[in-house]
Amino acid sequence: MKPGMIKLSVLYPSGEDKTFNMDYYLDSHIPLVAKLLGNAIKGATVEEGLGGPVPNSPATFAAIGNIYFESVDSFQNSFGPNASEILADLPNFTNAEPVVQISKVMA
Repeated sequence: MKPGMIKLSVLYPSGEDKTFNMDYYLDSHIPLVAKLLGNAIKGATVEEGLGGPVPNSPATFAAIGNIYFESVDSFQNSFGPNASEILADLPNFTNAEPVVQISKVMA
């Protein structure tokens, strides 16, 4: 991604009481988001947590989804009108409260 782009990161915490269905996330949620946000999306990645900083420790996050946009306006204009539908789908694949961050790509 090029400097100046905006990145939306959604981090799904892991833990004993947390659930996350990666198959649903990949097969249903990601296509839903792609359909709703359309051409505003300039790139995306999905990461699955494998472990923590100490050998054999659990990952802090079960999964991380990243979506890239040209600008804050592009993000807000595409996500805002669709937020309720996107958020309504979360219980279908996780019971974790996601951690969300919007960042500016610097390099």
